[in-house]
Amino acid sequence: MSDVESSILSALSAGPSASIPDSHAFAASRDLDHNAVVGSCKSLQADAYVALAERSAQFYVLGAEAEGILEHGSQEVRVLSALVAAGEAGLGVPELQAAAGKDVAKIGMGNCLKNKWAKKDKGTGKLVAAVAEAKDEVREQLAALRAAPEGENATALDAKAYAALKRRKLVSLVTRKSYAVTRGPDYAPARVKKSADLTREMLESGSWKSAQFKSYNFRTLGEPVGGGYLHPLLKVRAEFRKILMEMGFEEMPTNKWVESSFWNFDALFQPQSHPARDAHDTFFLKDPAATSKLPEDYYERVKDMHEKGGSGSIGYRTVFEREEAAKNLLRTHTTAISSQMLYKLANQPGGFKPARYFSIDRVFRNETMDATHLCEFHQVEGLVADYDLSLGDLLGTIETFFRKIGIDRLRFKPAFNPYTEPSMEVFGYHPDLKKWTEIGNSGMFRPE
Repeated sequence: MSDVESSILSALSAGPSASIPDSHAFAASRDLDHNAVVGSCKSLQADAYVALAERSAQFYVLGAEAEGILEHGSQEVRVLSALVAAGEAGLGVPELQAAAGKDVAKIGMGNCLKNKWAKKDKGTGKLVAAVAEAKDEVREQLAALRAAPEGENATALDAKAYAALKRRKLVSLVTRKSYAVTRGPDYAPARVKKSADLTREMLESGSWKSAQFKSYNFRTLGEPVGGGYLHPLLKVRAEFRKILMEMGFEEMPTNKWVESSFWNFDALFQPQSHPARDAHDTFFLKDPAATSKLPEDYYERVKDMHEKGGSGSIGYRTVFEREEAAKNLLRTHTTAISSQMLYKLANQPGGFKPARYFSIDRVFRNETMDATHLCEFHQVEGLVADYDLSLGDLLGTIETFFRKIGIDRLRFKPAFNPYTEPSMEVFGYHPDLKKWTEIGNSGMFRPE
């Protein structure tokens, strides 16, 4: 039991009606910290040793400027004294500031004129004393507040005087909370620590028979169980997934980060000599360096399209190398999955059926990292496969998606992609940055 707690229980031990009328006065009389007294009282209240009744007292506290007035007099009286000493010649503002002090002159000069203790000479413009002396009421009021018993000076003056002192910020009203302390239902001169649990040792020794136990509240709720929190990126991903599903899209299986160059580039009609396929732009695998599985019938059609063309295209007229197509890499875009989904759609039992697919997953680029670039990032991609689609369908789909995520000002700019024609970059207006920012790329898949 602490000394503070012992003092409180001891003060209540005189009899059943013993009490501590004010915890603040009690703390001051025993040279104790009031916060410590309040803390101990609340702790004893929790075990029903004491009962508390809140008290509230309002009183005025003098500021630093008020203390200066009590010592030297109010500013207006000090200015008047300087003017009286100057006689009929009076004092100009610089002279008054030199005689009484700049801060004193600033406040006292106005109050002197307001109280008609001084007047301004029309000829010289100087201040001249209009009375020989004046009663320093402000100093007397502050002295009355200081003389009043501590915590009881809120009624020492009339309301008008308090208002004037507060307006000059000489005093401030303080509310002090304290407690009246009386005996509680389980009061005892000394506090006995109650046991929270019945232990094996208590049962073996028999001490449970005389032990005091804390009462149980069987209706109380337990602490909420924390189940972890979603990463901000996962929250955005979940929101985008919900929106795309509302638009009729189905999620593609994108959990395979390693792809062959065939699906990542060749099936999308990206030439084998394209700069993006260089090691300084793409992460190639060392082991296994090449894939052993390619759909042979489709491989031959892709090879012919690159070398000879078709569907109105002349192709790239270059030698298509299987070694290049088989290279394994960390996918540079989720369109590598889109190319496989298009192949499956065209070769599924029953033939082609319209579909809408989306993916939100990681892609990898061998880029120099800076404030706006990482070698790993997430890409959101949507794919619509149907009959008689037009550029208008593409624009409408993009506008619907971005409107649902809160971007309603869009611009489209013609662009070039190896596997789409026409192609468009998508720009959204950023209201905080006050500028258009590129937020996406799009296009219609080429026949090739």
